[in-house]
Amino acid sequence: MKYVYPLLLGGLILAALSTLIPTLQAQNLQVDAHMAKKISETIVLDGVLDEAIWQEDGWAGQFTQYFPSDTSLAEAQTRVKVVYDDRNIYIAAVMLNKGPRTEDQYVSTSLRRDYRGEQNDGVSFLFDTFNDKTNAFQFGVNPFGVMRESLIANGGMVAADLNLAWDNVWWAEAKIYEDYWVVEAMIPFSTLRYNDGAKKWNLNFYRIDSEYNERSTWAPIPRNFSMIALAFMKELHFEEPLKKRGSNVSLIPYVAGGSAQNNIDKTSDPFRPSFGGDAKVGLGPGLNLDLTFNPDFSQVEVDQQVTNLDRFEIFFPEQRQFFLENADLFADFGADRIRPFFSRRIGVDRDERTGQNVQNQILYGARLSGKITDDWRVGAMNMQTASDAERGIAGSNFSVAAVQRKVFNRSNVGMIFVNRERLDLEQGGFNFDPTARNSLIGFDYNLASRDNRWTGKFFYHQTQDEA
Repeated sequence: MKYVYPLLLGGLILAALSTLIPTLQAQNLQVDAHMAKKISETIVLDGVLDEAIWQEDGWAGQFTQYFPSDTSLAEAQTRVKVVYDDRNIYIAAVMLNKGPRTEDQYVSTSLRRDYRGEQNDGVSFLFDTFNDKTNAFQFGVNPFGVMRESLIANGGMVAADLNLAWDNVWWAEAKIYEDYWVVEAMIPFSTLRYNDGAKKWNLNFYRIDSEYNERSTWAPIPRNFSMIALAFMKELHFEEPLKKRGSNVSLIPYVAGGSAQNNIDKTSDPFRPSFGGDAKVGLGPGLNLDLTFNPDFSQVEVDQQVTNLDRFEIFFPEQRQFFLENADLFADFGADRIRPFFSRRIGVDRDERTGQNVQNQILYGARLSGKITDDWRVGAMNMQTASDAERGIAGSNFSVAAVQRKVFNRSNVGMIFVNRERLDLEQGGFNFDPTARNSLIGFDYNLASRDNRWTGKFFYHQTQDEA
């Protein structure tokens, strides 16, 4: 009998543990992950959370401060919920205030799309669809319903890793109430890149509140890192695996024309029509083919005017849509001001009459980029520019090839080949000048530890100039 009580006690302990462990696992999932439920009901984007799914439990909350302190819960709390159907992902966010607040107490420096977030009230949603904590999509809305979308590269280590020039299709509505404001958003799966059959993504939310001078995030981020740092994301689990449905093809044609008349000199230029367009073709879960013919780029936002007081040239950011997706795969080799490839040089050449840089027409271009597996990314691009005999400009052909391999948790190694050569396709056929050619081959290693504690870079590039 002396062994009965210990055995009985041990059985009770095992039974208690068997009950406690699933509870702890569920609590851990609630804290460190968010479950997205698949729905069949229709969501109306109106800023009124009257759909049945928004009345259920399962909201992500408990936002922590990023600023002014990163060790406490946010004073102005936020609740977010994500659900999905076969075509779209839906997001509802409730931004609570500590008391009543009128509409004019919210700060918005501009009602233009793609506002900068630092000086505005707003909430943002970050999706790392390939779970690499290196690249992500960001969508944001302010209390007045102004939207912004962007791409994040290089783990979001610095503010420059966020590119607001990327534009795509999605919808959102915001509504201000007495002591909180609400966002409802819908993002088509065709806007995002992800693996067929994916069961989870990485996810984070952050909010900027001007009233309390507070910035808060769902996944806690230390103050010494950027608020868009991807190393600290939590997980988004899907109730059912995601399925790719149908092809993803976008066509953007244009037709334009112009003429000019000088009433003083009594001269005029005849009407000159122009046409062209872009196409984007999804070749796989994360691989895209961009095509362009006689691009116009008239919809691209004008560069911010700056005054250059040093001897070095200014590197304006790339804002042309053709070059944006997976831009880091081509553009982030080397280091600041030591870039082997800078896409803004395509379409710019030297006017031999004045010695000034001038815009030069692009005839066509093709660009293949993206992921082929979870660990491999590839990129290849070819662009051809036009000749301009009046300004002494000969046509050029630009070719770039890049491959990147993920190593360890968030680090990668990559190789790039860049080639530019004189190739005139307009003066009586195919005219190649072998004496006017410049090429480069390079190797880069980018170090990024799991928690961003260690970062670094090593690269070696070799050029060959036959000009």
